[in-house]
Amino acid sequence: MICTMRLDRACAEFLTGYFSTHQRRSKTQTAYRLDLSQFCDFAGVSCDFLTLTGTLIEQWAAYLRDEGYSPASIRRKTVTLRVFCGYWVRKGVLPESPFWRVKLSFGRVEQLPRSLTEREMRALLNQAWRNYGSLESGVAATAAANLKDRDKSSCSYRCLRDLALVDLLFATGMRVGEVSALDIHDFFIKEAILRVKGKGGRDRLAFIVDNTSARIQRAHVEARSRIKTDSMALFINPVGGRLSAQGITKTIARLRQEARIKRHITPHMLRHTVATLLLRNGTDIRVVQEFLGHASIVTTQRYTHVTKDHMIRVLRKRHPSIKLNAEVPASGIEALSIVSK
Repeated sequence: MICTMRLDRACAEFLTGYFSTHQRRSKTQTAYRLDLSQFCDFAGVSCDFLTLTGTLIEQWAAYLRDEGYSPASIRRKTVTLRVFCGYWVRKGVLPESPFWRVKLSFGRVEQLPRSLTEREMRALLNQAWRNYGSLESGVAATAAANLKDRDKSSCSYRCLRDLALVDLLFATGMRVGEVSALDIHDFFIKEAILRVKGKGGRDRLAFIVDNTSARIQRAHVEARSRIKTDSMALFINPVGGRLSAQGITKTIARLRQEARIKRHITPHMLRHTVATLLLRNGTDIRVVQEFLGHASIVTTQRYTHVTKDHMIRVLRKRHPSIKLNAEVPASGIEALSIVSK
């Protein structure tokens, strides 16, 4: 039985062992590594891991709160530490997890999803269409006259790629990291289905049900196949490498500026938008859960708050009782006031 183990060694062995048997995205691995490194700095790397107590964990949570971390960030960091402790319990190194004696209050963590209005979503799509259409129709021919053939081809691909990106984010509700991780072979052209490497190792299929969207994605794949590169990525950057999540974010930001949409827009807001509109249009919440790739329906239920607000606004404008009650004599309303007193 192990009698002592330095905290930094326990963290290093955990990162090697845990991720060798658990499929997680590189982004998740990086977050775990940073969270544990931060905890090591707080507790001291030479701290004996086997003497880890609930009191130290509570002190760390208090430290994070004092440093100005949001409740959501503190929760995520403590979840990392909980997984870390659970790993060593399963290994038989720790007799029990110190979290069993810890009770943490994070405050209000829930944040309602931010989505685009239908007008904003239409403006973003239309801008991508305009950029592609102007190039294809020859409107931009004069400006492109001095470009080399390779540059012309690159510009043409970029416009089609940008259109395919905006369309795909909205059509499938994929996360920006999921879109960036797509390879060419993940798109089944004939069926218009994509194989998505989902969050937490939960793979799923994304279905493109709109004919126009399917044509956009097929046109992009055809254009992409003509580009010589060693990368297997479905969406590529100007140097032929995989288009990163940051690159996709910059693309959406540029299209937003060109479309003269005033507020800041992120790719994730397109995911929120399609989820909100699906629920607003009467789609069963279980279908939306599968569509978004949520492990728990509780996550999907966040969107019902948004749709309820919309429902109340519509009812306040169009409910028939408002018109009927407007015809009630003033004397009747005054009588109600007297009764309520």
